[in-house]
Amino acid sequence: MTTLLRASDSAGFLRIVPTLAGFTPRQSIVLLPFRGSRAYGAMRLDLPGDDVPLEEYADAAVGLALRVEGTDAVALVVYTDSEVHPTRDGLVLPFAVEVDELLGCADDAGLRVVDALCVTPAGWSSYLVDDPVIGALSEIDAVAFPTADDVSGDVSGDQFSGTELPAADLAEKERVGQALLEFTEMLSRDRCGTLTGRENPLAIAALVTLEDVPAFFESVLRTPDDLPPFATAALLWCLDRPLFRDVAIAQWATDLAGGMRTLGAQLAFAGSGSMVPDDLGQVFLGRGPAPDPDRLRVALSVVRHAAARAPRASRPAPLTAAAWLSWALGRSTHAGRYLEMVREIDPQYGLAALLETMIGGALLPEWAFRRGPVG
Repeated sequence: MTTLLRASDSAGFLRIVPTLAGFTPRQSIVLLPFRGSRAYGAMRLDLPGDDVPLEEYADAAVGLALRVEGTDAVALVVYTDSEVHPTRDGLVLPFAVEVDELLGCADDAGLRVVDALCVTPAGWSSYLVDDPVIGALSEIDAVAFPTADDVSGDVSGDQFSGTELPAADLAEKERVGQALLEFTEMLSRDRCGTLTGRENPLAIAALVTLEDVPAFFESVLRTPDDLPPFATAALLWCLDRPLFRDVAIAQWATDLAGGMRTLGAQLAFAGSGSMVPDDLGQVFLGRGPAPDPDRLRVALSVVRHAAARAPRASRPAPLTAAAWLSWALGRSTHAGRYLEMVREIDPQYGLAALLETMIGGALLPEWAFRRGPVG
């Protein structure tokens, strides 16, 4: 069953889609799961290419919509730079064949189709009318509502907006690089019992913070954009070691107690091979209770600033953490961009390869499908 919105309703709907998505999509198909008359978020997919069979693409897309609890209807919007093609029989919208496959798949799954719309450089139209006409882009100018990520409600950027690392001047990078060098050298001397007492007091203070790693990971959330150089160096050192990196990710996705449990489990595994409890392992896979999104966003800010200030060779660790945190927030496009940055530095970086497999399989955290209505 199809419930076609009237032209005025369709234009109004298109005005709020960027708010539901958090950005203005480009070269994308956006699926909007509905329960009754309410949209429950927006899912952005790359436009279908020749590398994936269309039927497989449509099945995967509709499958994602069905994972949202209570979904009984779906709308879709194609955002494309391709032009509308005039023919003797009327206008042909871009990706009409692909949309027809998607709508057929949705119908087979028992989903009501609310609307299917197309936005091109020339204007917007509907796939569900016999003789499509092009409406003016001015009719669908995005409405600025506050979002969770941006209190101003600015959605003018596309899906890649916000992936650029924060600005860091050369002096900042040099201070962090020198701090990381001193910190690493002091750790080596400390293990050998050869500290002289003439070490940089700031490096010693940073070393002391690692006597309680979970407390340190909690402390960096208090000043995410303004960590001192030695605190940044200590964080980079931790994130570059899988045992501590996994503690950081688990703790930022849960709480201090979760970090302490994860550290204990990781040390037990390293020491005796004891298995990590299932509930801790499930966090990394996006299963279990939904994390506090504000906490994830603060942690993301921490690692983005650390990556911006880090020496190039030390960037893969914070960038990979940024990829996981973005993925946990449902921003798989952002996660993919951070992983591209990692590949540019170290194509063999281990955790990045695992995350690429998860994201490449269109896998999102289970908690991303349990969110409440946003429109």
